[in-house]
Amino acid sequence: MLPLGDLFVHVYVLVDDALRGGAVPVPRRAGPPPACSDGEVLTIALVRHVLGRPSERAFLAEVRREWATYFPRLPAQSEFNRRVRWLWGAFELLRQAVLRDVPEDPWQQIDTTALPVKHPSRVRGPDAWDGPGDLRAGFGFDAAHGEWFYGFRLGLRTDLSRRVVRRWGLVPAAVDERAVADALLDGAAPAGLLLDRGFLGRVWAAAQRRRGTRVLTTPGRAERRTLPLAVRRPVARLRNRIETTTGELTERLGLTRHGAKTVWGLLTRAAATLLAHTLLRLARV
Repeated sequence: MLPLGDLFVHVYVLVDDALRGGAVPVPRRAGPPPACSDGEVLTIALVRHVLGRPSERAFLAEVRREWATYFPRLPAQSEFNRRVRWLWGAFELLRQAVLRDVPEDPWQQIDTTALPVKHPSRVRGPDAWDGPGDLRAGFGFDAAHGEWFYGFRLGLRTDLSRRVVRRWGLVPAAVDERAVADALLDGAAPAGLLLDRGFLGRVWAAAQRRRGTRVLTTPGRAERRTLPLAVRRPVARLRNRIETTTGELTERLGLTRHGAKTVWGLLTRAAATLLAHTLLRLARV
């Protein structure tokens, strides 16, 4: 990875080119332009997620202390946070612009991962975790950790080879994963999907075949015992690719430690983290 000073410059040029070129349109606001530009705010927020820094407050203080020549007119932390949330859609628009010239893999994977927002024991009736439409926090079971959680799930559609996230969405904690897959596949028809057993369903697989997509699910425990070792290992390695991607997002880049207080804050952190991951996977930073 680039030294931090070079990283700031590189990311700022990437962001500024997208803003000036219209790839990332930002609505005009009333009043005079802010002293710290949208490009600067997006650059600082994106670099923080590329580095996996968990605290926005601490990173902003570091930038103010050590990089004042790069960002001389930083807003207060509360204003910075409000502006990042207001610009949350810019992260996803920039990610789509970066991916525009990168062809999709013919084989892809889909999965969901838990995004808790509070410990289940702290849930006391209605709360502020309501989002757009009918999206709201709820209880779900995290099979990866064998425990119940309260929050949402992050749905991902990724390239099997590159492990680049092609589409994502914040979905309810308790949801039919095949319904999530339908939403993530809207407008796309990969040659094949390698999925876990949560997507098993003859009717759903038949519907995908009619769209031109072959569906393969990983074998269950009983089936694995009957397979030769030479077959089991490659299948396991391929299936684990999306789990590696999930681990990079949630652990390495810190999405499970999002610290968000609202759905919009969580969407902002998810969008910034996914953009950071895409840039890292494509060796753009």
